[in-house]
Amino acid sequence: MNFRHRATAEELMDDLSLASDELRRNLDELETINTWLGGYAPVLDALQRLRPQFPAGRPLRLADLGSGGGDTLRQIARWARKRGLAIELTGIDANPFMLEYAASKSQAYPEISYQQADIFSQEFQQQPYDILTASLFCHHFTSEQLTGMLPLWQQQAQLAVVINDLHRHPLAYYSIRWLTRLFRGSYLVQHDAPLSVARAFTRHDWQQLLRASGIARYALRWRWAFRWQVIIR
Repeated sequence: MNFRHRATAEELMDDLSLASDELRRNLDELETINTWLGGYAPVLDALQRLRPQFPAGRPLRLADLGSGGGDTLRQIARWARKRGLAIELTGIDANPFMLEYAASKSQAYPEISYQQADIFSQEFQQQPYDILTASLFCHHFTSEQLTGMLPLWQQQAQLAVVINDLHRHPLAYYSIRWLTRLFRGSYLVQHDAPLSVARAFTRHDWQQLLRASGIARYALRWRWAFRWQVIIR
């Protein structure tokens, strides 16, 4: 495996027609993995950093791009509840099965709603949000696609864009490959989890992407376990 460049193979979950018990199991497994490995910390830490700038007198409007099973939104909702913060959360995904699954898991969270939308559409880009989050979403796109998308997200988010994604590193790749096999994960997670790392980013990748996107106001931090936190102002 060559880790010098991002892998280009497609993940099984990128198939928008995928709808099965295996996908449901895979989403459950991803939530467990993220919980074990502190995968929500980059987003929650970013929100804490941005909290002094939250709008006064109305709820914070946040959209999670590629929201999948909605687990990140549920974590954000719990974080906001503990702090007594008013918040309106929207999960954006193109896969109707994902949206149905996420809604069923989020029934105890009336502050969360879900929307099937094409993030490339003008209709979606005209929807105003204070914060856009993208958790384990960016590695699904090519560097060329991201260079075009990041400035649009920056323009749409009135406060910040928060990105939480993987660090492409041999230890991260072989660790998750071993763990998913050891615990007999679904064929989806055994295939996609290591590939996600191979498709992910190094610090240099992010610096190049942001420079090519014309974005100068950002913070880039490495977070355990093998995550990047990017906050675009």
